Amino acid sequence: MYPTINAFESRNSYQEDNLSNLVQKGSEPTASSKSSSAETNSVEDVYSLAITSLENTKAEQIQPINISEKSSIGDYMIIASGRSHRHVGAIASQLLRDLKEAGVTTPRIEGQQNGDWVLIDIGDVIVHLFRPEVRDFYNLEKMWMLPIASQSKTSEGDKPN
Repeated sequence: MYPTINAFESRNSYQEDNLSNLVQKGSEPTASSKSSSAETNSVEDVYSLAITSLENTKAEQIQPINISEKSSIGDYMIIASGRSHRHVGAIASQLLRDLKEAGVTTPRIEGQQNGDWVLIDIGDVIVHLFRPEVRDFYNLEKMWMLPIASQSKTSEGDKPN
């Protein structure tokens, strides 16, 4: 159904790295050891972790979209729904916890207070969480799933002669 990438390998390697740091140094992992692990998370690892987290929190209608050839804002966009304001907020909170556990310390989040539409920007992976009515209204899938050829024909037609 989705590309198979094991997100737990990344999380486990991060935990093993920190355990080896504890044994070697005899102290808690430092912020610098966490940031170096976060830098090693590939886009595919973050993508897979996000999909797994959404599935585990019972997000509905998970729609991953590869946008790497359509836009420079990222490589993947993941659109999913929650059943209510509370469910959308819980999905977002758990995703942020999972990302933090994996060493991804830079996600940016918008809209979590409201719970209608939550945007989580994880760099090259962008996650949109919606209540079903809001998702139907904005219909982001339609915009981002257009073929590239039709987009280029439209833009060519707008060029002056």
